[in-house]
Amino acid sequence: MAKHDEALERFMQGLIRRNPNETEFHQAVQEVATDIIPFIADKPVYQDMQILERLTEPDRIIIFRVCWQDDEGNVRTNRGMRVQWCNAIGPYKGGIRFHPSVNQSILKFLGFEQTFKNSLTGLPMGGGKGGADFNPKGKSDAEVMRFCQSFITELSRHIGPDTDVPAGDIGVGAREVGYMFGQYKRLVNRFEGVLTGKALEFGGSQIRTEATGYGAVYMMENMLAHAGESIDGKVCLVSGSGNVATYTVEKLNQLGARVVTLSDSNGFIYDKEGINAEKLAWVNDLKNKRRGRISEYVKQFGGEYHADKRPWAVPCDLAFPCATQNEIDASDAMALINGGCKAISEGANMPTDPAAIGLLRDARIKHAPSKAANAGGVAVSGLEMSQNSLRISWDRGEVDDRLKGIIKRIHDQCVQYGEGKEGVDYFKGANVAGFVKVANAMLAYGVV
Repeated sequence: MAKHDEALERFMQGLIRRNPNETEFHQAVQEVATDIIPFIADKPVYQDMQILERLTEPDRIIIFRVCWQDDEGNVRTNRGMRVQWCNAIGPYKGGIRFHPSVNQSILKFLGFEQTFKNSLTGLPMGGGKGGADFNPKGKSDAEVMRFCQSFITELSRHIGPDTDVPAGDIGVGAREVGYMFGQYKRLVNRFEGVLTGKALEFGGSQIRTEATGYGAVYMMENMLAHAGESIDGKVCLVSGSGNVATYTVEKLNQLGARVVTLSDSNGFIYDKEGINAEKLAWVNDLKNKRRGRISEYVKQFGGEYHADKRPWAVPCDLAFPCATQNEIDASDAMALINGGCKAISEGANMPTDPAAIGLLRDARIKHAPSKAANAGGVAVSGLEMSQNSLRISWDRGEVDDRLKGIIKRIHDQCVQYGEGKEGVDYFKGANVAGFVKVANAMLAYGVV
C-alpha cells in the first residue's frame, strides 16, 4: 500500500505542476488515480504506454470570445470554452454549462469525469465539456437567444455529429439548446444530430429531461437490490431543486420512498411528511416559471426552512446529492453517518469532497460516484444520437427500459471491479471499469 501511495504522490505532484491552480481538476484526477494506480501496478502494458498520463491531458481546449448585445443595445463580452478530452471510444460527448463560475479547472474536471462516465454506459461516446461564464438568470429570452447564437457561431466549426456532440448542463436547458441548434442548422445548412437535449419536435428523445434524476434512483435501486433491500419505505434526503433533484424526487415517490428535503443556494427545506407529487409540481412551477426561492415552500406547505445550511444532518436512510460539486464535506459525511444513512447515489457531478469520501468508505456506506450514478443523462443523450442517426423515435417506455438496462450494466461493472470481502467499493469499481475500456482502445491505436 505504501508503494501505491508513493506512486500516487509522485503522479499528483507532476499533474499539479503542469496544471497549477486548478483545484477541481486535481481533485477529480486524484479520485480516479487513487484506484487506477494500484490496478495497473501489475499490468506493465498500461504503464509502458503511459495510459494514465495520457488520459489526464485533454486532446485540446478551445477558448473563444463571445460578443453579444443586451436589450439596451450594450455590447457584452464573455468567454466560451470547449474541452475535448478523449475520443478513443466515440465522438466527444458532454454538456455545455452557462454559469459565472465556469473556468478551465471546472471544465477540465467535468471533461475528465465525462470520459469515464461515458465509457461506463457502454455507448460509443468519448468525453468532453464546454460552457461560458455567462449567467442566463435575469436575462430576457431575446438576450439569451443572442448569446446562444454568438456562442454556437464560433463553436460550430469544432463540433459535428461524428466529431463532438454537446448537450445541456447547468444554465443550459431546452430553451438554450433550441437557440443553439437553430443557429447551427442555419450556419451549416444541414439537419443533423449535433446537439442533444433537443425538444421532441425536432429530434429530441423521450425522458431526456428526467434521465439524470431517474438514473440516480435506478442506481440506488440496483445497489440496494444487490444487498437484498429496496427503496420502498426509505426516508430520503435530496439536495438541489433543479431538474436532477426534482426528477430524483419524482422517481423516488413512484418507488414508495419518502423524500423530506430539497434545497437551493440559500438553504434547505425539511418536510417530515414528505414531498409528494402535488408539492413537487408546485416546486417545479416555483423554480422553472416563477424563478423563486425554495424558502417559499414553507409558506405554502409548512415544514422547516434552514437558511445557509445543507440538508445532510437530517436523519435518513438514503441520500441523493443533486446540487453541485463538493456539497458534502467531512462534517456533512459525519452527519450522514450519525443520522443513519445507509447509501448515497450522486446526482450532481463530484458532490462529495475527498475527506468525506474517505469517511463514508470507512463507515461502509454504499456510495455510488457521479460517474456511475448520474450517467443516466448522457446515456439518454446517447440514445438520442442513435435515434437521430436512424431517423426514428422511440416511445417513452422503450427509452426508459433502455435507460434501466444501461444503469443495470453500470452497476454490474462496478460490482465486477469493486466487490471485496467488505462489500462493493463503488468508487473503485466505477473508476476501474471506466478506465479499462478507454485504455484498451488507446492501446489498440498505438501512440497517437
